[in-house]
Amino acid sequence: MNFDPDSTELFGSSAEEMQANELLKYLQHQSPEVLARVARSVSPEIKDIISQNVQGLVGMLPSETFTMQITTDRDNLAGLLASAMMTGYFLRRMEQRMELEVSVADAFGSFRDSGDESSGS
Repeated sequence: MNFDPDSTELFGSSAEEMQANELLKYLQHQSPEVLARVARSVSPEIKDIISQNVQGLVGMLPSETFTMQITTDRDNLAGLLASAMMTGYFLRRMEQRMELEVSVADAFGSFRDSGDESSGS
């Protein structure tokens, strides 16, 4: 299967499937700059986890020893893309939650520390 980014039938979708898939339509209408900005906003940790996930799904052989070519059908490729996207969304939300928890804990710790200093005077 060859990927043609200019094809009107992304992942072999029919016209009816394209109309029903609002996310696909939304993504197709985004500028390359917007997509690049979103991709840059992902932390290196998330990129590493997604890379490991995709490599685990596809299989990983050392490139210095093997030349690898993967053949799949449209449905499997679409499933792989969906899996990688969902993993990315999930990991980004968890990363944001972790950052929020750390921020709240720091703010609460600062609040408690300032309260201890004022009561000790």
